[in-house]
Amino acid sequence: MVEKIVRCPECSKITTFYGNPGDCLSVTCPKCGIKGKVTFKKTVTTENVAIEVYNLKKVYGDLIAVNDISFSVNKGEVFAFLGPNGAGKTTTVEIIESIRKPTAGVIKILGKDIKTSFNQVKEKIGILPQEFHSFEKLTVRETLEYFSMFYKKRVNIDDILDVMDLRSYEKMLYKNLSGGLKQRVGVAISLVNDPDIVFLDEPSTGLDPKARREVWNVISSLRNKGKTVFLTTHYMEEAEYLADHIAVIHKGKIIAEGSLEYLLDKYGHGSLLRIKKCKDPNAVEMLKDKGFEAESEGNGNISIKIDYKDKVINVLSQLRYEGIDYDSIEIRRSNLEEVFLHLTGAKLSEENT
Repeated sequence: MVEKIVRCPECSKITTFYGNPGDCLSVTCPKCGIKGKVTFKKTVTTENVAIEVYNLKKVYGDLIAVNDISFSVNKGEVFAFLGPNGAGKTTTVEIIESIRKPTAGVIKILGKDIKTSFNQVKEKIGILPQEFHSFEKLTVRETLEYFSMFYKKRVNIDDILDVMDLRSYEKMLYKNLSGGLKQRVGVAISLVNDPDIVFLDEPSTGLDPKARREVWNVISSLRNKGKTVFLTTHYMEEAEYLADHIAVIHKGKIIAEGSLEYLLDKYGHGSLLRIKKCKDPNAVEMLKDKGFEAESEGNGNISIKIDYKDKVINVLSQLRYEGIDYDSIEIRRSNLEEVFLHLTGAKLSEENT
């Protein structure tokens, strides 16, 4: 799939559309409703593509773990593979890493088919596996030095310690590190060969909020250094915060893919304006009469669906015109939890229980 950013000729809203090369799609502006067509060029360069996956399938007996999925990852982006536990995320990434063999499909890394040319690209990738562990009685520096010996190309350990903000912990034993620091060391290990692509499988699972945020900052820094990051996660906040591109996987199938804004626009419920403690019991009916999608939440709170920011001003102006008082307002936009609920009928958090 490729993306095309289009500005509406009527209302100037900028929208991202996705299609296959050569497609000509009928589209509708989400703001003003004007209809039009978007054409995607037939020729697509692969120079900026880091990973290509075509019709990947993995079967274990009667279980289809990965069900005929295709996607690509661009160079220099954080690509988030988002889905519940058991959706097929780790199986997919381990096939790409040549840890598992696929039942069917083709995978290319930096233009090389890994079935025949993995040895040519293995030096250009770094891996942080799920549930990473290292040697308890090695120091942080010794740990990085040990793992660097497996590669022909090695980065100066001092540079990695500085980049990962581990200098003050270099003499500390791995077993004495906090969970967040252990994960940071794991990411550091994935960088000892200065890879072009870094695979991070559930890097913040089990961490407290502070440690998780520290790991997120590290991942953001990798993108800033031009690395391509393939991130698997079941945390929607992690994908929202980090990802340039998101593929949502459920029961082995990719059910949605695109930028965060695209997914929210297409599958979310838009943004909500919440009027808190409205003093007039007839306010909901008044707003409905004026054309607003208003609903009562009880206790005097009202929610109004807003498609664009000007609607907030329109709602508040109408309340002021009618002399209706309220305590405060809150604007909340859709999130990936709502996208997943819309697509599957279940919350992502429920899928993990």
